[in-house]
Amino acid sequence: MTKLLTEQENTMATATKSEKRKRTLYIVLTCIFLTNALLAEIIGSKIFSLEALIGTAPAQIHLLKDFVLDFNLSAGVVLWPVVFITTDIINEYFGKEGVRKISFLTVGFIAYAFIVLWCVTHLPPAQFWLDVNATDSQGNPFNMNEAFYKVFTQGLNIIIGSLIAFLVGQMVDVFTFQWFRKLTGSSKIWLRATGSTLVSQLIDSFVVLTIAFYFLGNWSFKMVMAVGIINYIYKFAIAVLTTPLIYVAHSLIDKYLGKEVAEELVEDAAKSKFFRK
Repeated sequence: MTKLLTEQENTMATATKSEKRKRTLYIVLTCIFLTNALLAEIIGSKIFSLEALIGTAPAQIHLLKDFVLDFNLSAGVVLWPVVFITTDIINEYFGKEGVRKISFLTVGFIAYAFIVLWCVTHLPPAQFWLDVNATDSQGNPFNMNEAFYKVFTQGLNIIIGSLIAFLVGQMVDVFTFQWFRKLTGSSKIWLRATGSTLVSQLIDSFVVLTIAFYFLGNWSFKMVMAVGIINYIYKFAIAVLTTPLIYVAHSLIDKYLGKEVAEELVEDAAKSKFFRK
């Protein structure tokens, strides 16, 4: 009898430990996802030259006859690969519902952050703050308040398009990922992870530009298509190059949860429903 009770206690302790680790894993993945998505939106107003970064000549790609484009990209693309990978990991272990929850939460937090930034940029600056920061590093006259305003409000111009594109991209990624999983079963992680990212980012690349710069801006449709193609070429390359990281993440998570618990979690995630009945 004592032996039976001990075995039951050990089983319950193991189950409790597994549940705690599952919750911890989801919280950590959620924090990684949310932090990188929020930062990507905030820093996204800076445009950098990929060619200058890697030390090559401008690409000068001719698209749709009228446009010659280089790889001038939003700084947000530096962090979006982390969001893509985290999405696929959450999808793998926690299913559609897990991605759905964090996606809507993230949109809410990003919207909140930009409301706060808008309010802060309209606060009257203290005179001593302006005086202390009256010149730049070369000694030229510098308006700190104007610079603060410019930096933090540029992203507001495209926030509506960006959030809509983000949600649409996430939902497409979820369904595409699970569709690939039904075809391949538990094998070919690279196919469902990279494949779903390539499909979702094809949509995301054009949705955000169409809403922000065609409907709400003054770009022509050809310009939207040309810039969207350049953005997607970059995202396509990054998605393929970061595929090995998916396997690294799987290995670490399987080791943390235990192989048996991890496999059980993946199987449950594959059966999860996107909408509650």
